[in-house]
Amino acid sequence: MIPVLLPEQLRALDAASCERLGEIALMRAAGARIAACIDGLLPRGGRVLAVAGPGNNGGDAFAALASLGKQHERIVLELPAGKHSAARDDARERALASGVRCIPWHENEARAAALSRAELLVDGIYGSGARLPLDTIACDAVAAIGERALPCVAIDMPTGLDARSGAVPGLAIRAHLTVALGALAPAHLLDPARAFVGKLVLADIGFPADLLAEIVPRFVTHDIASARAAMPQRDERADKRSAGSLLAIVGSAQFPGAAVLCARAAARAGAGYVTVAAPAAAIASLRARLVEEIVVELPADPREANALLADLEARHRALAIGPGLGLADDVGAMVRERLAATNLPAVVDASALFHLAKHLEPLRGRAAILTPHEGEFARLSGEGSVRPGTRVDRLRAFVERSGIPTLLKGRDTLVEDGSRTYVNPSGTNALATAGSGDVLTGIIGALLARGCTPFQAGALGAFWHGRAGQAAQRRREFGVVASDLIDALGNALR
Repeated sequence: MIPVLLPEQLRALDAASCERLGEIALMRAAGARIAACIDGLLPRGGRVLAVAGPGNNGGDAFAALASLGKQHERIVLELPAGKHSAARDDARERALASGVRCIPWHENEARAAALSRAELLVDGIYGSGARLPLDTIACDAVAAIGERALPCVAIDMPTGLDARSGAVPGLAIRAHLTVALGALAPAHLLDPARAFVGKLVLADIGFPADLLAEIVPRFVTHDIASARAAMPQRDERADKRSAGSLLAIVGSAQFPGAAVLCARAAARAGAGYVTVAAPAAAIASLRARLVEEIVVELPADPREANALLADLEARHRALAIGPGLGLADDVGAMVRERLAATNLPAVVDASALFHLAKHLEPLRGRAAILTPHEGEFARLSGEGSVRPGTRVDRLRAFVERSGIPTLLKGRDTLVEDGSRTYVNPSGTNALATAGSGDVLTGIIGALLARGCTPFQAGALGAFWHGRAGQAAQRRREFGVVASDLIDALGNALR
């Protein structure tokens, strides 16, 4: 997984890297990476205007325009600055020597003319080290950039965002592209800041790998490369059961579709053998729609049903329970009994969450993961609705209290295990469709059956699910449904 660093961790990494490599070398590397991103957005001869703040973020802006070259018209609006670092002075001198025009912020007429002519803006005001609330001049600069409504490249972090929490307490830059320098921060991925980041590029500026490896991150995320590396691989001699066998206790007469989506998603996510256990009233519908999966009828007598499920559990590697089961009392009794008795790694979703709201203790310390949306989480936690900006803290507190890894669905889906928080960067509003959560349950169930831990399965499953949504939306601009996600899984990590 990719580490996501808190502001103090970023500062420590930057300081240690500067000590080893030199601050000037790092700023020059940062400028080259930023310039490459800017160059890809501008036609030859395009006019780019950077706003340089008083610190090293402003130095990065000078370094970027120095590296951009003379094929573009380049101007820097320089905010008042106090003591400069040697790296900033070097970047400024290189920029001026290369033909960059520098306009002090207080020169109002020249500033207005430069802003009016610009075709692309660069936010080099403060970045991830901003002290909030912003001072008056920084607020004026943010407002001026916002008024032009041009594409904006943010250096490291759009100015005005709280790098730690993802809060947006006042005026902030809404970037078209953000170039994160060397490492990600939580605000790159967390709502509401995420909406201001735009497209996110993580630029390697030369931080030594051993220094980065020494940091224990509290947040982590995935990209395509890390997700592919995390994917469990089948043994060359695998058979259908050793490839990953999943028992899914899902579905009812009222909700057979949830069972179908969960089971098919598990198969497409690599489970070699999927068994669906469901009540008699759902069996005909399930057998008509599930061809590759096994469908087993549960006896009406609770004791017989539990005996059958115990026998099935002995022949599978993981359990998925909840989608489509319904809210009847006898279903609740079955859910609680199975989860108290089974030794299988389990993903618990939907109806099962309803029945477990006051009965979580048997899952403490077990290989299990809960996957609620915010409404279900409010009931599970017993603390009501999740207010904006409190998702991370609420989820951590719940996991510390319950001892159960939990995936909290949302635009910035989170997975918490008590020591790490995974923040999911993939996804699209196309996932806002009935059955999408059932597909996610199937994916996570398959990953558990293939040997992932609950945290690994939740993180990889969320990323894969989001990528499938993006792939499905590329194929079908409107009207993506949950079964489209299943069809997209096979190639979603290319």
